[in-house]
Amino acid sequence: MGEYLQMRGIVKRFPGVLALDQVSLSVNQGEVHALLGENGAGKSTLVKILSGAYGKDEGEILLDDQEAQIRDSHDAQNLGISIIYQELNLVDELSVAENIFLGRPFMKRGAVDWGRMFLEAQKLLDRLNVDISPRERVGRLGVAHKQMVELAKALSMQSRILILDEPTAPLTRREIETLFSVIRMLKSQQVAVIYISHRLEEVLEICDRATIMRDGRNVAVLDVADTSLDEIIRHMVGRELKEKFPKIHVPLGKELLKVEGLSAGKQVKNVCFTVREAEILGIAGLVGAGRTETVRALFGMDRKDAGEVLVDGRKITIRNPLDAIRAGIGFATEDRKSEGLVLTMGMGMNITLSSLDQFGPPLKINLQKEQKAILEYIKRLSIKTPSPLQRARNLSGGNQQKVVLAKWLLSRSRIIILDEPTRGIDVGAKIEVYHIINELVRQGAAIVMISSEMPEILSMSDRVLVMCQGRVTGLFDNDGTLTQEKILTYATMGDKQSA
Repeated sequence: MGEYLQMRGIVKRFPGVLALDQVSLSVNQGEVHALLGENGAGKSTLVKILSGAYGKDEGEILLDDQEAQIRDSHDAQNLGISIIYQELNLVDELSVAENIFLGRPFMKRGAVDWGRMFLEAQKLLDRLNVDISPRERVGRLGVAHKQMVELAKALSMQSRILILDEPTAPLTRREIETLFSVIRMLKSQQVAVIYISHRLEEVLEICDRATIMRDGRNVAVLDVADTSLDEIIRHMVGRELKEKFPKIHVPLGKELLKVEGLSAGKQVKNVCFTVREAEILGIAGLVGAGRTETVRALFGMDRKDAGEVLVDGRKITIRNPLDAIRAGIGFATEDRKSEGLVLTMGMGMNITLSSLDQFGPPLKINLQKEQKAILEYIKRLSIKTPSPLQRARNLSGGNQQKVVLAKWLLSRSRIIILDEPTRGIDVGAKIEVYHIINELVRQGAAIVMISSEMPEILSMSDRVLVMCQGRVTGLFDNDGTLTQEKILTYATMGDKQSA
């Protein structure tokens, strides 16, 4: 295998921030190379320079020992470099074939040659062993199939370097295995794959080497076969992590939340559960089980068809999120970027957004008091930001999640719903999020936590509710005897209701 890509001495500056400081990356042909580091380490900035989204301030990029000029995404595409972001870049209203060849249609006598375009798209889909019609509208596809359309688009461009940014975050284990088989096929065809992920167990499974970054600098380059999970984590965070799940145990209080017979659309069917003060109720299930739909209906984001919600023994009516917030319920959504934050606003304003009444009437906000609260939570949650005025969109994923949690801490919500609270954030930031959850528990909050990461559910929950096809199929005390196998059994029970 030859050294196909070399990035040497890459420097990138943003106002007030040195994002990359003399960073280097070398990737061989036919290699799956992990690019690892905590949120804010510089991974995304580095691959955005490689894909033409950013320009570098210093350094050089060589492809096959020839210096490459990458001024924009078109230069990158012409050089055979493709990137598939976690937020997929597809047009839902167009067909699969139209998305694959977007901006590059096959033409015949001045018109689009639809027959050839569908035929060529089908060849690419067959190459990926994906059962999708090239005529299918992309908006009707699931996330895993959309990702395969992105891969087909990359293949159509004759990509020699493929960058995958958190590719498995929304996928089930079966879908991940399909993706890995495609990656191995690309590897056999001498495609260089740069693999960015916070799921380090997958890095050990699929990657050959790993470049680890910290604070915008190179830390280590490791042969994956000769390393361990603990060594990778030590390089990433700069210290040993003694405990990956710092669960605390405090006496549970009275019943704070009771949900009875909650139904909403086709995804939520007669769901019942309770949560006590200082308790974490974990909700487990496969993709499509109805977990997120349940809490969205509970919080008033989606209309519910039936059911009652009681807070502190009192029945409450929740028609919209404002009703839920007034009842003392907070919701850190799975999609923090589009639903949990106002990305164009300063991160400080995001923190106080749900608690403005604490700082005075609408037209007489006490700005000094508000600023004091913002600075307190920045310090308390160790949020890394050059200023409270920094736009939320410019924060790393881990710091964005801390801002969302700070918002609900400040709001003094007694019931907090956390939907995938650590998705897409690094191992160090995860532990910081767990400590924030522990702080909520110490304050007596009732926590409802949805997670697709089984170790997280088993390690942080006091009880585990399992869902399948919109129904509750199991509810278990997490007393040390509960296993992943048992949860998965109940998560695949179909419409059978557990006793």
